[in-house]
Amino acid sequence: MPDLERRLAVSGHLARLEESRHVPGSWTLYVDGTPQSHVELDRPEWLGFEYVRRIGHAIDLVRPEGEPITAVHLGGGALTLPRYVAATRPGSRQQVVELESELVDLVREHLPLPRNAQVRVRHGDAREVLGKLPAGLDGAVDIAVVDIFSGSRTPAHVTSAEFYGLVAPRLAPGGIVAVNVADGAGLAFARSQAATLAHVFPHLAIAADTSMLKGRRFGNVVMYASHDELPFAGLPRRLASDPAPAKLVDGAELRRFIAGAPVVTDATAVPSPPPARSVFLSR
Repeated sequence: MPDLERRLAVSGHLARLEESRHVPGSWTLYVDGTPQSHVELDRPEWLGFEYVRRIGHAIDLVRPEGEPITAVHLGGGALTLPRYVAATRPGSRQQVVELESELVDLVREHLPLPRNAQVRVRHGDAREVLGKLPAGLDGAVDIAVVDIFSGSRTPAHVTSAEFYGLVAPRLAPGGIVAVNVADGAGLAFARSQAATLAHVFPHLAIAADTSMLKGRRFGNVVMYASHDELPFAGLPRRLASDPAPAKLVDGAELRRFIAGAPVVTDATAVPSPPPARSVFLSR
């Protein structure tokens, strides 16, 4: 029986891989009991989690279909999105930054990347490594994915204007930062993250389902930021036709969503709110 669990040295959390009983090759990664990634080994172009599909839309739209891109993934998980980029945009160059080396080892052992995937994994804190990435990535990154969690919470130091200010100069013209934000009732954390991204980038939009936007439940809001106008003419249709439909919020509606929310700085940053344990139930 393969060892599908690993204790992570930095956080102390337990990482566990679980294969679906009904769909061979369909895997979910749990960290501290929270489902963090889903991988279909034979279908890397299929994204199981709704918020990951919303990030996938940005990957699809940032450049013409099939064109190789340069991607930076802050937070590795089970490397779901690097697999997606490799499958849908062959020849892409990708950098992944992951704090927990044991997690990378577990995933690579049981869910290896395709041989042709040009993915470089860098170990360490996302903010620290971001400042040490090769100079050749300055102004060259088409998509930067920020999906950083320690267990079920995003650490405070990767939520501030100073942090996003380190991401900004890496973007290529037309490049997009896609941020996964987890929040619950009231959406105070999500609103402050939107305010912070709008402070750093002149163009911003967010996507979530309507019940989430009304602050009725815990869930994910995906935020898209860029130095340039977002290429999202077709995104509302994509979101509406998803198995878990979502809404794109921008313009005046987004300004109302942000209104009164503070810009987060290093001095004021706090971790994302913890979900109730009942939100995530392992099967």
